[in-house]
Amino acid sequence: MMSVRGRRFLLLAILLGTTFFALYALSVGSAAIDSPWKHIFSPSLQGSSHEVIWDIRFPRVLAALLIGAALGVAGAISQAATNNPLADPSIIGTTAGASLGAAIALLLNIATIGSLPVTIFALAGALLASLATFAASRSAIQLVIIGIATSALLSAVVGLLITIANRPDARSIAFWSLGSLALVSMNSINLLAPVIILGIILAWLIAQKLDLLALGDREVTYLGVNPQRMRLLAFSVISLLIAVSVSTVGSIAFLALAAPHITRYLIGPSNRPLVIGSAAIGAALLLIADTAARAIAPPFELPIGLITSLIGAPILILVLRRSGEVWR
Repeated sequence: MMSVRGRRFLLLAILLGTTFFALYALSVGSAAIDSPWKHIFSPSLQGSSHEVIWDIRFPRVLAALLIGAALGVAGAISQAATNNPLADPSIIGTTAGASLGAAIALLLNIATIGSLPVTIFALAGALLASLATFAASRSAIQLVIIGIATSALLSAVVGLLITIANRPDARSIAFWSLGSLALVSMNSINLLAPVIILGIILAWLIAQKLDLLALGDREVTYLGVNPQRMRLLAFSVISLLIAVSVSTVGSIAFLALAAPHITRYLIGPSNRPLVIGSAAIGAALLLIADTAARAIAPPFELPIGLITSLIGAPILILVLRRSGEVWR
């Protein structure tokens, strides 16, 4: 297992690398912009390039970092709370529940993508779906099977609602549901930032007790910890992180599963450093994926979920093969 000093050095290296890549990401898009950092560090500059940087690309880069961190942490907490290496918010039904809640709010014209009312609907859907999946499961295998079935059912309902909706913006809602950062603005960041930071802090606070769940429910009870209460708290934190992410950018595949496994391979299985590491890895992965989605075929934009799968899957397979047994 990596030492504390080694973890800090690795985390610093990831943060520095992500920062430099974020500056590069500001120059990528349908209109190439040279030296984007001039516009970041000189806000008084004017012109179309300045507006593109500050109004479109800068919020998008921030959103990629925040949502990537949220997904990474949500995945780590999902695996710890269920003691299941296959668990992530999409498998246990949380993501599909959030998508359904947000889609209902959008289709009923309650609010727009990324707004607080849509986030509240997404949170309600995420909580109901994840808690229903957990309540119906009696084992780790059942949790995965029931979660997959729940996700498939709710995703089908979302697709059906969007298809039959007689709305001129149904196409944009469908594109949002597949995962896209194209509609992000600074107003989105004003909601994303405090909620995601709060969610990550809560995840870090409960992470140490989640370590105990690996001992088994009976042993944990002897230590004075209520395992069901801990899981309920964990699912609440997961739902919060997923709801605010899905209500803003839709469902993004694979990242919440891959980021914790990559982090676990690098720094070990202890949940507190795993939460911080998964946030950093998740942020880096989503930023890279979103930049690639914009850069591969401009002016067209590829689905972000396609890119996260293409990037994350090979890395995860390589990590699992080299580590022998990542899950401990």
